[in-house]
Amino acid sequence: MITVTEAAAKKVQQVITKRGKGIGIRLGVRTTGCSGLAYVLEYVDVAADEDKCFESNNCNVYIDPKSLAYLQGVEIDYVRQGLNEGFKFGNPNERDRCGCGESFRI
Repeated sequence: MITVTEAAAKKVQQVITKRGKGIGIRLGVRTTGCSGLAYVLEYVDVAADEDKCFESNNCNVYIDPKSLAYLQGVEIDYVRQGLNEGFKFGNPNERDRCGCGESFRI
């Protein structure tokens, strides 16, 4: 199960509206950084056949089969802290995160 907070769903909808197209977001992982994995987020115009789709707060989240094992139970939030804002991922599977916050380990 993947969940999207109300704040994140609102931000996704704002960006899709501004882009003028889109059906949701794709969340995945890639190998990088000092801890091994990093989150990858992109807007989806057409879903891939192999994608698994989760719906939360009227927001569709698409995940490829290889990334799904690393993302079970993730909560996607959108936060503002001072001058910074962005998506934040709460992953119950994370064992460690690098000091710079760019990558994580399962």
